[in-house]
Amino acid sequence: MEIPILFENNEVLAVDKPAGLVVHSDGKTKEPSLTDWVVENYPEMESVGEPAMYDGKEIARPGIVHRLDRETSGVIVLAKTQESFENLKKQFQEREIEKTYNAFVYGALKDDKGTIDRPIGKSKSDFRRWSAQRGARGEMREAVTDYKVLNKNKDFSYLEVSPKTGRTHQIRVHLKAINYPVVCDKLYAPKRDCALGFERLALHARLITVSMLDGEKTTIEADLPEDFKKALDLL
Repeated sequence: MEIPILFENNEVLAVDKPAGLVVHSDGKTKEPSLTDWVVENYPEMESVGEPAMYDGKEIARPGIVHRLDRETSGVIVLAKTQESFENLKKQFQEREIEKTYNAFVYGALKDDKGTIDRPIGKSKSDFRRWSAQRGARGEMREAVTDYKVLNKNKDFSYLEVSPKTGRTHQIRVHLKAINYPVVCDKLYAPKRDCALGFERLALHARLITVSMLDGEKTTIEADLPEDFKKALDLL
């Protein structure tokens, strides 16, 4: 696997995750993952972090502090030491880390910017999905997402999106809840045709700002991938 390194020091490693690559195994399938690449290229990171439990099985997650969905491209930050892991984990828990995504959505948003403040629970119709709409079940967890329209035509909008909380599928769930789902989202907009040349979820993690152990803030950016550049031309 060729994975571009965006930033590296003695605390963190930031890479540009390609769309289609899972961050770590779920213990059920044998497909390649970002953590396989980490162990192969940074064996000293193998014991860093915390494992996850899946169906009673412990899954190693070397260096992983946050995740991106399989089809989402862009910047992801990994901890190179346990001390750095604890530092980053605390920043995520206390919502100190700033994240900016770009997304193409179906439809022309009326407002050029706004905030989606809707709690998220489990979908009642599909165990794979989450929901910020009436009828969601289970614990409803606070979720807040800011968005800004960067470009649009009558059929699509190109957004800058900043999640203020870190719920699973948050951006996808919130944009669906306001009736502007992400282009080519086969889970949350299954009846819509993929458009603008996308063959995967039109969501890219472009920027992240984290603080190092000495308090210094570092912003890391992942350039737009080719499919985003082509979609902008089409828009």
